[in-house]
Amino acid sequence: MMKLLLSAVAILGTTLMLDTSAQAQNYPWCAQYCGLGLNCGFVSFAQCMATVRGVGGFCMPNNLYQPPPGPHRRSTRYLY
Repeated sequence: MMKLLLSAVAILGTTLMLDTSAQAQNYPWCAQYCGLGLNCGFVSFAQCMATVRGVGGFCMPNNLYQPPPGPHRRSTRYLY
């Protein structure tokens, strides 16, 4: 009985330590695939273009993107 109780406490403790909340992805670039859908999971325009190259589609800025809070450098040009 004591082993069972100790095992349950160990499993519960491990589970609580590993618990992380899920958050939605927030990236500035989206790929629109020809007839296949939209993927807004790209950090840079170059990364997006490398993905759509060969399968067809185009890249566009994610108009729902919100940069993380805090100080950050603002880019004044797009590389497209």
